[in-house]
Amino acid sequence: MASTDLVLRAKVNQSLTLEEMQTRLPAIFAGHAHESRSSRYVFVSTRDMLDNLMRNDFVPVEARVSRTKDESRRGFNKHMVRLRHRSDLDNYRNERRVGDTSFETILRNAHDGTGSYQFMAGLLRLVCLNGMVVSDGTLADVKVLHSGNRERQIKKVVEGAYQVLQHGPRVMDKVRSWQQLQLTKDEQMAFAEGARTLRFGDAKGNVDTPIQAQQLLHPRRYDDRGDDMWKVFNRVQENAIRGGITAMGRDANGRPRRSSSREVRGIDGDVKLNKALWMLGERMVALKTGAPVVEAIDAEFTESK
Repeated sequence: MASTDLVLRAKVNQSLTLEEMQTRLPAIFAGHAHESRSSRYVFVSTRDMLDNLMRNDFVPVEARVSRTKDESRRGFNKHMVRLRHRSDLDNYRNERRVGDTSFETILRNAHDGTGSYQFMAGLLRLVCLNGMVVSDGTLADVKVLHSGNRERQIKKVVEGAYQVLQHGPRVMDKVRSWQQLQLTKDEQMAFAEGARTLRFGDAKGNVDTPIQAQQLLHPRRYDDRGDDMWKVFNRVQENAIRGGITAMGRDANGRPRRSSSREVRGIDGDVKLNKALWMLGERMVALKTGAPVVEAIDAEFTESK
């Protein structure tokens, strides 16, 4: 069973302070790199990065830290911070808002060699605080490697945040277009079947679970009912991520057994599934409308000494 991440989330339209983050999630604020890193590893603390991002009006609204069973790596764990631009908090009618949805910039990092600084686009549905990671075909993840010049590295992190932020209006336009696109029952089932494979399938696409695609389409709240692509996507995404879906199956001896899906809690698993579901949504829209799908390409900022 995957370990549960430690999560701290600000109240709606508020932000977290570095002090409360450090008190609750000290692993984000490591003062040096893990002992396994070589002399070529350039350490820049996440706190320094957050200080610079906050001076540029990016404010943290959620922080997560992965648990680890390796005691030697505790305190250097992989972590993820979701940020919103201050203008989005100050102005309720900011163009990056669509109904109950807000655009966020996501920072992921680790100081034990398991990851670089990485920026991604995210969306948050305020109705359920169920954030998703956007893998838009025209949006490249921005990675800043732990190498090169420290000052330039900090500059690149801020540039990376702004690069992701610039995609906000286009991502929100896509949300609006999904809200206008109606899916037939067969199309909804096809999307849910694809999501079922992503969530429960193995590397070869084989699915061994009694949980059915129809269950991923079930609305958890009244306002999520509907046939447009956005509502269908959100129902499937929340059911796949949140878990708690039960179904009757059989164990290895053929005896009836009730199964229940688990919540996806790990940072890497959450990001991977969210991005895959978003791309699945893009492909469904492409099939429905004839629009092209462009694969996302990661952008790496690498500095030489």
